[in-house]
Formats: sequence, structure tokens, C-alpha cells
Amino acid sequence: MGWARATAVAAGILISAVWTGTASLASASQTSVAYNFAGGADGEYPSTDLIVDAKGNLYGTSVLGGKGGGTVFELKPTATGWTHKVLYGFTGGADGGQPYGGVTSDSDGSLYGTAVVGGTGGSCVESGCGVVFKLTRSAGKWTESVIYNFTGGNDGYGPGGGLTLGKDGSLFGMTPTGGAQGLGVIFQLRPGPASGAWVLTVIHTFTGGTDGGTGSAGRLLQDHAGTLWGVATVGGTHNAGTAFKLEADSTGTWKLSPLYQFKGQPDAGFPYGGLISDGDGNLFGTTYYDGANNLGSVYELSRSATAGWTERVLYSFKGGKDGEKSISTLVRDGADNLYGTTSEGGAAGCGCGTIFKLSRTASGTWLESVAHRFAGVPADGAFAYNGMVAGSPGHFYGTTVRGGNSDDGVIYQFTP
Repeated sequence: MGWARATAVAAGILISAVWTGTASLASASQTSVAYNFAGGADGEYPSTDLIVDAKGNLYGTSVLGGKGGGTVFELKPTATGWTHKVLYGFTGGADGGQPYGGVTSDSDGSLYGTAVVGGTGGSCVESGCGVVFKLTRSAGKWTESVIYNFTGGNDGYGPGGGLTLGKDGSLFGMTPTGGAQGLGVIFQLRPGPASGAWVLTVIHTFTGGTDGGTGSAGRLLQDHAGTLWGVATVGGTHNAGTAFKLEADSTGTWKLSPLYQFKGQPDAGFPYGGLISDGDGNLFGTTYYDGANNLGSVYELSRSATAGWTERVLYSFKGGKDGEKSISTLVRDGADNLYGTTSEGGAAGCGCGTIFKLSRTASGTWLESVAHRFAGVPADGAFAYNGMVAGSPGHFYGTTVRGGNSDDGVIYQFTP
């Protein structure tokens, strides 16, 4: 697929977007399939972070299906179950194609996202260099418009992650490739002075040095002060990725400051998911590789007045029934337990990924347990490439790219 392929080329690794010890399978949790994708016009391969609105409706994207280039979908709860609706089917042409990463909503309910290929901005590895799109609803009908066409030049190409809606209405995102150094960029997209026009500004170009290279699939995190926090998948002092922050000065000029240089095994390395924070300003994330077993890890970044930012690995995945290779952004429940997914490992004979839980003990260590092991076709999902979103009280929702009745992916409900 476009984003995965572009990221693999940039990172030199192969890949198909909250919290020590191991516990047994958590029997109290429940996981059920809310929707089975059917392929074709219905959509297929939902490698997407989900969002939820005030009414409990879920929104996301599928990479394939629709009119050949993927879909944006809505999943609506009803008294008898869930109703799936394709809001827009991409053609893979001028309107974009392969929308990894999901959508972001503004206060008016409009949806924004990125597509890896398509558009009219230039000629890249595949057809087109990718787009940023907007879906607007009027009288119950959704209309798609392209608000930016990537050119494959200094602006980057192949945007594959979700967008972050800024405090000022700007959209922030990253590309895994392109830019002046060929290692991706961080961009800001703002409505221009002309009606309907948007202006893109590259606010950082990755160099592969201490700033890292290849923007992650996870969204950028923005705090109340407007500072952006994120990770780069490769680059850095040890070529195992970096964590960084971006701050704008009074003139609107953005400056990237590295927080941590991932060291690789047995330290964390190659972070694909985004960051989340707790009430104390600590940051948490996952990595696809490295950790003690080179099967990925969960890590914490904490800040002190004297030592600056320090990192510790909270858990190293063990493979097999335990799961391995997490790509997900974490999510936290009301008791400060952390949940995420692994893209592989889990059930014997399937290795279709897991849902895991990390709980902090009284001594300050973290205890890991496997809350669910995906079973594949037809009973369950397979390969959880994204994390979950908190929906109705006590429930989380996520997707798998395969599995389900037609092996075209599912949306699942997880109740801890």
C-alpha cells in the first residue's frame, strides 16, 4: 500500500494510527465485532484511527474499496446494532486515493484527512503525490473537496497519517517522504485570504539527524499552549527514531527541539504510533521494533527540572501469545490504565495481533496483560494496525485491516 510502502523505503525496514511483568489473559474484558467490511464499494482494509462524535457515531477510512481508491465511512449506533454508511468513495485520481490514518472533525462537523496517492500536484512513485481532503455535509449529503495537492517537492509526498486540528483552526500533519532532504516534512495548512483556498507551510523538514526522519503514522499531539509533540520513525543519533516538540514564537516561526534519541535494543526504537500525555505532562508511546526482545515496546518520556527529558521502557513485548510489533497510539481509561494493540502475535495459528493493557502497581512498576487475541476469519478481526478510541462510557473501538466474515477487515468494540 502507498503509505506503508513509502515508509518502508524511507526507513529501510519492512512493515505491511497511556502503559513490568506479564499477567494471564484478562477474562473480564469482552471484544465483539461491530461491523464486517464486505469489500468492493463497501470498503476494505480499514487501516484507520477512529474518531467519535457527541452522538456516539464513529468515523474512519478504508484504504481500499469505494470507487477503487478507498472510502470515508460512518458507523452509527442504533437500537438493533450498528449501521455502516460510505460517506465518500475515492477514485484514486484527482480526488486522492488510499486514505490511511482516518479523519479529523471540526466544530461544524466537517471531516479532514489525507490520502497517500492521487491528486494533481505532481508525479511521484505512484499515481499522484497525495492530497489533503475535506468532506462537508449539507442537507444530509457529503461532498468531498481537495484542499491541497502535494507536489512531491519541498512540501513532501505520500501523507499517510491523521491530521491534528490546531487551536487556531490550522491543520497539522506529517509526510513520511519527500521534502528537501527526502525524509518527510511537518506541515501546517491554513485557510487563505481567498474564499475556499488553503495555504500549506512546511514548518519543519526532517534531515535524518537529531531531528529524525520519516514522520510517524500517529497524529501530532497539541497541548493547551499550542506546542506540538510527536515522533519520527527513523533517524536520530542511533538511527532508531526520535521524539520531539515544535513551538512557534511570536512571529509564527516554528522550531523543532529533540526530546529523546531512541537507542535501539534493548531500548525502544522505531516509533510508528503517536504520543499521548498524562496530567503530569509525561508522554507515552509504542515502538514497532527493539525493546529487550526486538519485538517492540511501550515507553514513557518524563521531564524534570534538572535532568530534562528521560526515557524508560515500561514493557518489552515477548512475541507469541503476548503479541509483538505495535503500531498503535495508546489510549487511557478513567483509572489511568493504558491500552493499545499489537499488529502481530497473539492467538496460536493466527498471529493476528492483540489488545494489551498496562496497569501501574503501587511500587510504580507496570503490569502487562493481554486483554484480547484476534482470531482472524471469520469470527474475529486480524492485524490491528491502529489503536483504539474511547466511545460510550466503558467502551473502546478500533479496527483490524483483515479478518471478519469476508477477510476485508472489521470494526470492533472492546469493553475492559
